[in-house]
Amino acid sequence: MARELRTLSVPEGVAGERIDSALVRVLGLSRSAIVRLIDDGDITCAGAPLGKSDRVTAGQVIEVLLPDTVEREPIPLTPLEGLDIVYNDDHILVINKPVGCAAHPSPGWHGPTVVGALAAAGYTISTSGAQERAGIVHRLDVGTSGLMVVAKTDRAFTVLKEAFRTRSVDKTYHALIQGHIDPPTGTIDAPIDRHPKVDHRFAVVADGKESITHYELIEYYRAVTMVKVELETGRTHQIRVHFNALGHPLVGDTIYGADPVLAKALQMSRPWLHAKELRFDHPITGESMEFKAPYPDDLQACLALLSDAVIP
Repeated sequence: MARELRTLSVPEGVAGERIDSALVRVLGLSRSAIVRLIDDGDITCAGAPLGKSDRVTAGQVIEVLLPDTVEREPIPLTPLEGLDIVYNDDHILVINKPVGCAAHPSPGWHGPTVVGALAAAGYTISTSGAQERAGIVHRLDVGTSGLMVVAKTDRAFTVLKEAFRTRSVDKTYHALIQGHIDPPTGTIDAPIDRHPKVDHRFAVVADGKESITHYELIEYYRAVTMVKVELETGRTHQIRVHFNALGHPLVGDTIYGADPVLAKALQMSRPWLHAKELRFDHPITGESMEFKAPYPDDLQACLALLSDAVIP
């Protein structure tokens, strides 16, 4: 059987990494398999073999002559007590992700993941794309709770990825932001990219990627506002970055400008943000699917404190 020649464009998420580390994440192969390919000259750029110490750049085109037998890293099992399965059929899973759980394994993260928790619970999920991101068609931050859909089959994975790419999936978040936002309904259209000075943060920057957030007032409280948020684009930390840029950071989001005194008073140690509703067409049957997830305990406790008017 002829070996497959794979041509790929380096995604921004791995830009700056060593070629071996980047391809482990992008291709889902084991590190030893990647190193063997590099040593054999089977990983090239513009016809020139790459070395293990070479670092990749965003958009760089790399060719990989894949081995006959793909050796993948095993998915780290991360059992998660009380894993909340909202919906399950032969093709998809919908979960209500708790706070403190990442979507998939990543460098530096040693806690539970959606991929690892589902594997530990015995669910079979799609192996399309990188192995470590098996079945993941969209993500929520570790500090964000709420609804996620996960593909169980390769066909479902392909269709759902396209649905997210074409923005035919409706995602509705509820967020508690500082201050009283005015106007009560609006659109934030401001480009986002990596923060020019601070690692692991993002910011509104002139030459960033198009980023559009729609919001609508749910309720004014003393000193804070509950808003419904719908994303037209899906940039990393988009909601957090956009509301901080407006001067209304999410309650508890001290990384993006939230008042730590207010966060402490409301007992919030993470951004008050919840993926409340999810609507999409089933990737196989075409049936219209709609799901809603209640607020978790910490967000409900915060609202109870608001009702008791403990805000300083």
